[in-house]
Order: sequence, then C-alpha cells, then structure tokens
Amino acid sequence: MNETLAAFLAAQDGKGWQPGKNDCCLYLAAWAIWLGHRDPAQHLRGTYDDEAGYLRIIEEAGGIAALVGDCVQRIGGRAIARPKVGAIGIVGSRLKSSMQFGAIATPDGWSVLTHAGQRIVCAPALNIWEI
Repeated sequence: MNETLAAFLAAQDGKGWQPGKNDCCLYLAAWAIWLGHRDPAQHLRGTYDDEAGYLRIIEEAGGIAALVGDCVQRIGGRAIARPKVGAIGIVGSRLKSSMQFGAIATPDGWSVLTHAGQRIVCAPALNIWEI
C-alpha cells in the first residue's frame, strides 16, 4: 500500500485546489479511483465550481463527515477505529466544522489537500474509513 499511496501523492503533487474538480472531498474520491473503485463522488461532479458551492454541498449533506460517509458507502467502504495507511478520514476540530478536512492516512500523518496544495498534518481523526 505504501508504494501505491506514494505514487498517488506524487501524481497529485502540484494540482491546486479547484472546487468541484480537486478539493478536499474530491481528493479522497481521486484516491478511491486510483485504487480501482468507481467514482464515489460522481453525483457531485459538475454541481459546483466555486467555494460557495463547495460549502453548500457540505452543508446540504449534513457536514463533511456525512458527505464523505455517503461516498464511502457507494463503493462498499467501512468505518474503522484506527487509521492505517491508505485509509481515508475526516480530521480536525470536533467543535468547528470549518476546520474539518478530508484526509488520507500516510505513514507520516494525514495527507490533506488545502488551498496551498497537499500537506501532511498531524491532527485528530474524527472519522476513519477503509476503502
């Protein structure tokens, strides 16, 4: 899994934040596709193209965890208690939803896509799924 994840992260390097194309939720969908799953976020693509639309989609879903959880369910993923390399999750603040991010577990922490590009962060996992 480490080599597969390293190849994915390298392929994503330099791709900027683009709501509706490459944002923190679609970053996780891209990882699922890389692993051979069908696109778990196909129903979201083309429905927004700016930050306001991105935030609207999350709000309408009931939060980022609900949105990602629905996408995970579409490809047969399952919730797990502890992260392992290649798992996806929601990391950040339990109290402030604007500080929650979709992330991929790596050997060094969580890989998140930010407005500044990919970053490895150490942050508490709020939800974790195996895909």
